[in-house]
Amino acid sequence: MRITFKLFATLTDYLPAEARRSNVLELDVSPDAPISQIIEPFGLPPKLVHLVLVNGKYIEPDKRMSTTLNEGDALAIWPPIAGG
Repeated sequence: MRITFKLFATLTDYLPAEARRSNVLELDVSPDAPISQIIEPFGLPPKLVHLVLVNGKYIEPDKRMSTTLNEGDALAIWPPIAGG
C-alpha cells in the first residue's frame, strides 16, 4: 500500500537527496508494517524521533512498535524543537 512520509527540520537530511527539498516521500509499505519498521531504513536516531503523527494524530512512543497505517495515510515525524 502507498503512504506519504514526511520528515521535518533537521530530519530531512535522512531523506533521499531528491526528496529533501519537499521533505515528502511516497512509500510503498506492507499493510502489517508498524511505524517503527517503516522508519527503520532511514536510520533516524531514536532520540530525534520525537513527534510522530499519523494524519495529524499524535502516536505515543509506546504505540510506535505496534501501530500500522492504512492506504493513503500520512506519517510525519518531527525532531525535538528548542525555542528561545
